[in-house]
Amino acid sequence: MDKSMLGDLGTLPPEDQARMSTMIEQLQIRDSLRMYNTLVERCFTDCVDTFRRKTLDKQEESCVKRCAEKFLKHSMRVGMRFAELNQGAATQDE
Repeated sequence: MDKSMLGDLGTLPPEDQARMSTMIEQLQIRDSLRMYNTLVERCFTDCVDTFRRKTLDKQEESCVKRCAEKFLKHSMRVGMRFAELNQGAATQDE
């Protein structure tokens, strides 16, 4: 885990730091799973029209790939933008 995420937790006793660190890691895992589930649901809904076969046809497969790439690029961009805004807010506070 990135120590910068812990912020001012260094003033807490070690057992509280460990508890907070565990909570943050659990939240990160939950958010990652939520993002993955959203990606799967959205791309499946947008790209899969019928259940003729067990496998995706070429059109569905390319749609899912495009959808997933677009979703992940968007998520990365949003994350970078939040980081930029956070960094700007942190420098204004100093």
